[in-house]
Amino acid sequence: MTAPIRVVLVDDDPLVRAGLSLMLGGAPQLEIVGEAADGADGLEVIARTHPDVVLMDIRMPRMDGLAATQRLSGQPDPPAVIVLTTFDADEYVVRALANGATGFLLKDTSPSTIVDAIQKVAAGEPMLSPSVTAQLIRKVLETEPAGSGSGRASAAEARLSTLSDREREVALAVGRGSSNAEIARELFMGVATVKAHVSHILLKLGAANRVQVAICVHEAGLV
Repeated sequence: MTAPIRVVLVDDDPLVRAGLSLMLGGAPQLEIVGEAADGADGLEVIARTHPDVVLMDIRMPRMDGLAATQRLSGQPDPPAVIVLTTFDADEYVVRALANGATGFLLKDTSPSTIVDAIQKVAAGEPMLSPSVTAQLIRKVLETEPAGSGSGRASAAEARLSTLSDREREVALAVGRGSSNAEIARELFMGVATVKAHVSHILLKLGAANRVQVAICVHEAGLV
């Protein structure tokens, strides 16, 4: 049998943690291996339990979810981070996604959707639709300082030049918001091969997730 997906919950509201633990604890494909009330404690719990996925609140005392996500994204082989939020237009959500989070969920999301999202990110799949990814990228690029566009485009193209031709094709597909299965069909390769290419792309670009790859592709003006 496949081992369950290991999950850590980080939220300063004990009722939210209890609710998530109750909802997710009944899913046989998941295992709640730790909980924390702020980002600092969360990092300690994550280091101790080595989860596959972290559900991370944004606004917390001592260390917020944004800072904790940034810390995690700089570590080797970090867990996937799904940001928990009340408002999907929250600027902190955009910053978290640009700096390492894999996706976000509203706190009133149904249990089945949360379970599905956890399974997707644990498998390396995007949980953001192409339209949502495009909106997030626009917000990220709109926050760039005036006059920085050409420099960032050159830097992005230089990063992409480190990819092989095949990896570049996969990166462009990621930039369009395609899933691994969609890329496999489009480029006539197996899903496992796509996953391997995505892993190499993340490593070569120094990216923590697919959103960062998509931002790089958009900054280079290729999508």
